[in-house]
Amino acid sequence: MTTAQLLWGVLFGAIGAGLFIYGRKQREAVPLVCGVLLIVYPYFVANTIALVAIGVALTVAPFVVRL
Repeated sequence: MTTAQLLWGVLFGAIGAGLFIYGRKQREAVPLVCGVLLIVYPYFVANTIALVAIGVALTVAPFVVRL
């Protein structure tokens, strides 16, 4: 694990925690699921570019997908 992966993982984990709390309080499924995925996925992705791409996609998803 490189320093870049660690910092990106912390950043997306913090965003995920915020989305998780928001989704739980508002009882919204999309932010809740995206928050959990943002917290968990950095443990499984080893490539920095893939880490950033998936993180950006999961961060933008609650604003694009409305159920």
